[in-house]
Amino acid sequence: MPDVVITLNRSDIGAAIDDALEAIALEPLVTGKRVAVKPNDTWASEDDKTGITQPDTLRAVLRRIKRFEPRELIVTGGAGAAETDAVFRVGGLMDVVDEAGATFVDHNRPPFVSVDLKYAPSRDVKGPQQTVMVNPRVLEYETLIALNQLKLHETATVTLALKNIAMSYPAADYYGHPRSTRKHDNRFFDDMHSFIAAMAKRFPIDLAITVGHPAMIATGPLGGHAVETGLVIASTDPLAADVVGARILGFKPQAVRHLWEASRLGIGEADEDRMRFPRLSLRDAIEAFTLVAYGERLTFEHE
Repeated sequence: MPDVVITLNRSDIGAAIDDALEAIALEPLVTGKRVAVKPNDTWASEDDKTGITQPDTLRAVLRRIKRFEPRELIVTGGAGAAETDAVFRVGGLMDVVDEAGATFVDHNRPPFVSVDLKYAPSRDVKGPQQTVMVNPRVLEYETLIALNQLKLHETATVTLALKNIAMSYPAADYYGHPRSTRKHDNRFFDDMHSFIAAMAKRFPIDLAITVGHPAMIATGPLGGHAVETGLVIASTDPLAADVVGARILGFKPQAVRHLWEASRLGIGEADEDRMRFPRLSLRDAIEAFTLVAYGERLTFEHE
């Protein structure tokens, strides 16, 4: 029964992150290990930075991790709609990486290696993409922390921890950026949900931290309505964290097919009744979210 830690602080997201990570056993995940943190870094401009992880969010997470003395601290990025280093600079994330003395890895860059994907318990089931080209550095991470924004997504339904890793790891310098060039054929978007689940199986996430600072509703991953919620969701079960994030956004696992498929692959827990909530309850989190997002306290429950 996994713990899903939900905290809330609208005035200080760093305090909410500290509160959440206080309830997570970080020492076995971090101490003496090569730890990679993957923020949201899809696209940003000087006028719109709402679709990516904010600098104070990344700063709070790196500060907490460094207390447990990782052997190497990496911030790994692979923007899907721009050059990664440009997104990090525009969004203020590169300054945070430098302040923390962390290593920046753009896993869109060469060299590349091919890895196999598995789509179902049966090896006979074939998914849209049988192999994927990645930077070999991502295979060296001993602890992977997915640092995500709480957002809707126009094709993946939600974009949380599983989506953050799955659609970033395929090397854009090999495949081409979706909004610009296409260098090598891929089938990622033929069945994005199955691909996300298979990637989550192949590249397991050790800690998911999802932050609604800001959250994005209406649409996403870009161009939606940004709303400050102050919510943080953290769990060493990334599927459980994503199920909770999706529920706060109004969806059960059956409505987000990559979560349902990830459950079938045994990636984690998808039943919220089999989760523990040591800080804020799921109902309280939904009420807090809907109040600031829609101006009304909702529970998503039938009375």
